[in-house]
Amino acid sequence: MPRDLRRPAILVYTPEQSDRYPALLRRALPGARFLFCRSRAEVFRKMPEAEVAFGYQIPPEAFAGARRLRLIQAASAGVEGFLRGPLPAGVPLCRAVGVFEERMAEYTLAYLLAVSQGVPRVLAQQARRRWAPFPPHYLEGRLLGIAGYGAIGRMIGRRARALGMRVWGLRRGGGRAPGTERIFGLEDLRAFLAPLDFLVLVLPLTPLTRGLIGRRELQAMRRTAWLLNIGRGPVVDEAALLVALERGWIAGAVLDVFSEEPLPPDHAFWRHPKVIVTPHIAGPAFPEREVSLLAENLRRLRAGRPLKGLVRRARGY
Repeated sequence: MPRDLRRPAILVYTPEQSDRYPALLRRALPGARFLFCRSRAEVFRKMPEAEVAFGYQIPPEAFAGARRLRLIQAASAGVEGFLRGPLPAGVPLCRAVGVFEERMAEYTLAYLLAVSQGVPRVLAQQARRRWAPFPPHYLEGRLLGIAGYGAIGRMIGRRARALGMRVWGLRRGGGRAPGTERIFGLEDLRAFLAPLDFLVLVLPLTPLTRGLIGRRELQAMRRTAWLLNIGRGPVVDEAALLVALERGWIAGAVLDVFSEEPLPPDHAFWRHPKVIVTPHIAGPAFPEREVSLLAENLRRLRAGRPLKGLVRRARGY
């Protein structure tokens, strides 16, 4: 190790909320030298100086110019953007863990409650000044399937159980997990889907999960089921989802992530009566926790301890 990383040169690229990070970073890492980047061009220019790269939407091609890099810390839970190109060999890539769990769980519960209580129907009736009472549904006793039963999935399950819901989980290796009635592997996907009242997708985007929810999977679901995608847009075959909604294979969808973002203004999801569109807000930036994680992983790297959120590149998460 050429330096002990007590005064590292840290490249920072957080293009959407860049003004929120400098003060936090300087407070958490007072000895560091920061290479703040306002554009992709700056990332390419400053990468050769960097010992640490921190942020999101860092162009993977820029890592070809890395000469001193010791750590890549994503400020996001998903890292597929980092993995689009070759990263420097031997440099650990870490994703954001312990950052978004509570916020994504709260988003999920908000929309589970909204759907079960008929909020979209109420708003449509209000817009027409139509008084038409109907019996709402309740979450107690209903079956929630969480596809992607990691840290975020576990937090969603914990909050759902507090409202009396039953919880099933899906993850690559299956097995057992506390807080769920059952855990399924990917090979049992359709058996997992068949009885669900709600399906929440928090899966990472990998070659195994791209297009995972397609026509056959949607046909396997109950006609009264709702799908909520808060993970990655391409996990769902969007054309198949539109067919499923038109043919009544499922009751509706809450979509926070899409194959193309921003969602094009002419996309059918915007005007579909069975779709609720939100603009990728389920897991908003949380600079305080992201910076805290960076500082913690730098301490761990210096001490030779295991890093939090270390990505296994072959698996994509």
